[in-house]
Amino acid sequence: MMDLTAIRAATAGLSTGRVFLDSAGSSLPPRVVTDTVIDHLRREAEIGGYRAANERFDDLAAVKTSIATLIGATPDTIALSDSATRSWTDFAYSVPLRPGDRILISEADYASNAIAAMQRAAHTGAVVEHIPSDATGRIDTDAFAAMLDERVRLVSLQHAPTNGGLVNPVAEITRLAHEVGALVLLDACQSIGQLPIDVSALGVDALSATGRKWLRGPRGTGFLYLRGELARSMEPARLDLHSAQWVGPREYRLAEDASRFEFWECDVAARLGLGAAVDYLLALGPDQAYAAVAERARYLRATLPELPGLTVRDLGTEHSGIVSFTIEGHDPVQLRDHLAEHDVTVTVSHASSTLLDMTARGVAAVVRASPHYFISPDELDRFVAALGELVGRG
Repeated sequence: MMDLTAIRAATAGLSTGRVFLDSAGSSLPPRVVTDTVIDHLRREAEIGGYRAANERFDDLAAVKTSIATLIGATPDTIALSDSATRSWTDFAYSVPLRPGDRILISEADYASNAIAAMQRAAHTGAVVEHIPSDATGRIDTDAFAAMLDERVRLVSLQHAPTNGGLVNPVAEITRLAHEVGALVLLDACQSIGQLPIDVSALGVDALSATGRKWLRGPRGTGFLYLRGELARSMEPARLDLHSAQWVGPREYRLAEDASRFEFWECDVAARLGLGAAVDYLLALGPDQAYAAVAERARYLRATLPELPGLTVRDLGTEHSGIVSFTIEGHDPVQLRDHLAEHDVTVTVSHASSTLLDMTARGVAAVVRASPHYFISPDELDRFVAALGELVGRG
């Protein structure tokens, strides 16, 4: 069982008394993460960045080992990056495309992914098509299966969208896509650190993720997972002297594993901090952490609808730790600001982030609460009470 008192004591951001419900945005890191980052920056100031990085060579390699342990992969299939977006685009822009090829994106896809897919299609003659959702909001597997043919080259799949608690059926979609030879790129930006992820069980070809959300790592960190064969065979759209070696006047040789998707220059301190965050989760017990996030989200989904005019907007049959809602007659931004005045941090997800889904539902914006495992039951009640005060005032 998790020791909530110890976890909270190790989280500096909780000492302010503010109720923090924005781990889907950028979570509060445990102290070991900030100490790791700051200590390395100080070491760089003492001896220079090159020597400081050399001292931590083995520790940097261990970051990939920790990530691989978390997602059921091997270290050679992990490429470190500065964000989930960087990881997603690095893979998507490296998939060979020709005129007439098809890219399929889900209705819950994030704006960055959709924009990149459309640009890639415009430059190659490929087309972007939208996968329908079923009545629950999940990807409609029957409709998806009917869309598939040999021209589908890439399927962009959102594991858990940014604007609500939906969780998509990843393994089933991947199995269907592979029947026609399509590659599946899973955006795990909102699922890594709060939902179980086993890449072998999911079967995806690639997975992009961030460090700053549910993993509780530093901003400016992320990673890309590539299925073993792709990690050894796929050529990235961009290379440098780390991702490849210059072996002759007109010849280069790609790195032999997923590091071919990395560049030499990076934020060493932040990457060490990411490793510390993943190690913290592994030591805590991922299954316990996932269960605690789910419990807190379930409590809010059961409690919030008791407030007059409040509608929980989460779709799907399986849910993540994101709880989205609106209150009739109240602007979501004003709700966010009202809660901030009561020392409660939430955020707003606008239609521009998930255009297909929000437009289809006729929703311009939702308030998004995302309680992590470090949130106490009393804090959840404070959040509900602050909302109730606003509703009571009309």
